[in-house]
Amino acid sequence: MTTDVVTAASAPRVPVRGGGQFPVHRIYCVGRNFADHAREMGATAPASKAERGTPVFFMKPADAVVVDGAVSYPPGTHDLHHEVELVVALGRDAPAGELPVDAAQALVFGYGVGLDLTRRDLQAAAKAKGLPWDVAKGFDQSAPLSPLVAAADVGALAPRMLSLDVNGERRQQSTLDQLIWDVPEILHELSKLYALRAGDLVFMGTPAGVAALQPGDACVARLDDVLELRCHIRAPAA
Repeated sequence: MTTDVVTAASAPRVPVRGGGQFPVHRIYCVGRNFADHAREMGATAPASKAERGTPVFFMKPADAVVVDGAVSYPPGTHDLHHEVELVVALGRDAPAGELPVDAAQALVFGYGVGLDLTRRDLQAAAKAKGLPWDVAKGFDQSAPLSPLVAAADVGALAPRMLSLDVNGERRQQSTLDQLIWDVPEILHELSKLYALRAGDLVFMGTPAGVAALQPGDACVARLDDVLELRCHIRAPAA
């Protein structure tokens, strides 16, 4: 019998509508996956599929997930930004090798709506120096997430509206047909770099309208009337 030499936290779990919990393995994130957001960040948006190049990926730690909506304003920043995103939850391991696009949807267990919280000032400083910007994205409580809903209960994604209200004011909004890379394409591209596993989450990118959050702000993220995330930005933790 193997005995652990330290006591460590168990895998984070996300509630599933209808019962049960989803154990989180990894969190993958897609950058610049809406053309309007790419432009607002100073990047050139592709004019056609042929000009897309390759997706931009980064990661967050699994325990960055927040399921109770309570987010403490993080340390080290004075410019915390919201980015509302569709979140894809994988329910099966990918087979070995490159995952074909037409086989990728079979891996999807369900969907959520989440926030990719970003320490924008740290990201900008790292970009200016040509350095990695992991600390801007992969910090504690940087991935608030709604309960998950089975893929069959969501149906076709393209016509669905993704939105974020902060203190009752609409900040971000877009239909999912505006994704530069759709879900099967992203899973295909990820499979070239990583072994995808059941328990993985994929934050699919954000539309334009990202902006700062302050302690006391109340956020409501939605995917039409199917998914909802409510969260509150608290004062920095003592």
